[in-house]
Amino acid sequence: MEKTTNQRAWFLVIPVLILVAFSSIIPMMTVVNYSFQDSFGGNDFFWVGLEWYRELLRSERLWDAFGRQLLFSTIILLIEIPLGILVALSMPKKGLTASLCLVLMALPLLIPYNVVGTIWQIFGRSDIGLLGRSLSELGIAYNYSQNALDAWITVIMMDVWHWTSLVALLSYAGLRSIPQAYYQAAMIDQASRWSIFRYIELPKMRGVLMIAILLRFMDSFMIYTEPFVLTGGGPGNATTFLSIDLVKMALGQFDLGPAAAFSLMYFLVILLISYVFYTVMITADKQEAQS
Repeated sequence: MEKTTNQRAWFLVIPVLILVAFSSIIPMMTVVNYSFQDSFGGNDFFWVGLEWYRELLRSERLWDAFGRQLLFSTIILLIEIPLGILVALSMPKKGLTASLCLVLMALPLLIPYNVVGTIWQIFGRSDIGLLGRSLSELGIAYNYSQNALDAWITVIMMDVWHWTSLVALLSYAGLRSIPQAYYQAAMIDQASRWSIFRYIELPKMRGVLMIAILLRFMDSFMIYTEPFVLTGGGPGNATTFLSIDLVKMALGQFDLGPAAAFSLMYFLVILLISYVFYTVMITADKQEAQS
């Protein structure tokens, strides 16, 4: 018998395709169009080709912002992934306390980005903020609005406080999916706690950790609202990441052509690095399965 295919399912997909076209594809094509043109104001555009791309690739400002962004994302991953795993391992596995821990861990994720920036802006102030005032009382010179190192530390602490819960919840879900038979076999073999983590828990969490790394990398590489509210990109350009620099170029200077080219390059860099992350982890997973 020949298998019949019901094509009516496409009618359910068409509204989604239309929505995606209007919300992403058409705006992206507009950005692509702007990236090859220049304007003297109004609606008078003229073709400049690849000029904006060549200018941005030679721009020291772009490479400085890219370096700051890459450093920030690297620090975030190095802190949040191990810390999230440690928190997940410390959480109770069942009972009322487990439910309470899950609710408490989810609370930071529910706070809007601008509110997070405002909370830490007040929290770090040396006159009324708990953190800033406490450090001042201890004789530690701390001012995130004037010292670049203090600004970096504050932005990193803010992101760790906001997003470590996501890694912890994903890791916890991975841990809960491990059958008890693995732990029973480890107990029979008298395996140490490190051996259980190394050979049972970590391999079983690899899938969720891959998702956590990809999500946290993309989010941290596109971060805008929190550092903008907290430091405004300062002091100087110390916390001016790629997203903040892009907004300054597009809205502050109203350079639509360079900003459009900037946003496309920004988008392609995120896709490229995410693809590299994904490929490396999939390859490692296949090698682990074959060994």
